[in-house]
Amino acid sequence: MQIPHFPEANHPLVKSLFHHSDLELINLFQLNPDSGKYFTAIFCRYSPIVYTLIRHSARSPVQADYLFALTWKHIYNELAGLNLSQPGNEKLTLQNWLINMTAYCINEIELPPTEAIHYSLKATSPPLWCYVEQSLEQLSPMLRLMVLMAQTFHWSETRIAAYLQAEGEGIAPHDVANFLQEGYRMLEEKLPIDIRAIYLGENILPASTQ
Repeated sequence: MQIPHFPEANHPLVKSLFHHSDLELINLFQLNPDSGKYFTAIFCRYSPIVYTLIRHSARSPVQADYLFALTWKHIYNELAGLNLSQPGNEKLTLQNWLINMTAYCINEIELPPTEAIHYSLKATSPPLWCYVEQSLEQLSPMLRLMVLMAQTFHWSETRIAAYLQAEGEGIAPHDVANFLQEGYRMLEEKLPIDIRAIYLGENILPASTQ
């Protein structure tokens, strides 16, 4: 079994955090919700363990990759409320907690058939997926629907317009094109600036490192 390599581990913003302890990274993640590098650093540190556990339980590599991404989405959502210092958690480490979260996802998430999965681990790393979804939630319902139709279902502008017209929206195909451009612009704008630097190659000031 080959464990995937994630290029973001070599990005300066992520490498600059490698000296932090697990507890420090958790605290930084929780204290800086507008920054994505702390979660990305945790992901890079523990992705081999999580992937190894998942790969042994999935029926196919495609299902393994998809479950791996869904597991990290679950971890992302739960991490904000994690407190390893509270009474009763004295023996709980981040690694043990991640193993527990992974086991939960393996047992509880019902995966679709391989042919129904369109997720690509090489195309979208789990941290980027988490923050893109977070950005999607900040779009208006109409913009979010159009972006999902275009990117997830690969619908043409004409088909999107036809669907919306059937739902009572007077939107022409050229209007859809304009709305999509606006949606993509807002989607990228709402991504944390360090996530744009790590995954989209944007340059940011050195002060963004910590």
